[in-house]
Amino acid sequence: MPIFIYQAQENSKMMGKSKKQGNELYQNLGKLFYAVAMADHSIHVKELEKLNELVHDIWLDMDTVEDGYGTDAAAQIETVFEWLLEYGKNADDVYEEFEQFYTENKPLFTPKIKQLTMSTARAIASSFSGSNKAELIQLGRLELLFRS
Repeated sequence: MPIFIYQAQENSKMMGKSKKQGNELYQNLGKLFYAVAMADHSIHVKELEKLNELVHDIWLDMDTVEDGYGTDAAAQIETVFEWLLEYGKNADDVYEEFEQFYTENKPLFTPKIKQLTMSTARAIASSFSGSNKAELIQLGRLELLFRS
């Protein structure tokens, strides 16, 4: 079996059993990345640029899950992040929503997804003048959550 077909099959398994779960995963990753970027109560354009770069370079290639409009579901990371930013949602509240989703859907978070999530969160946090104290605390919370 060609390697790219095998990888696509493995990625589909990795993302869980259903299209709905895949969509919810990406929506909640958008919440998480927003919470990390907004931990210091502001989002710099460099953080948004880094998120967009990573979604396009990494997350869009993760699987073949599509949203209800036939778009790659990983694009929902950006959509949710931008919606939360537009409406000025509280970072702690949004993080708690992600935490609840994670707790209820741990099988979706394979070691690979956890690793990519942590590296994306770290990259967003450090994209503007390095990580500050609030962002480091948020990253620490995430790391502890993934160890539970």
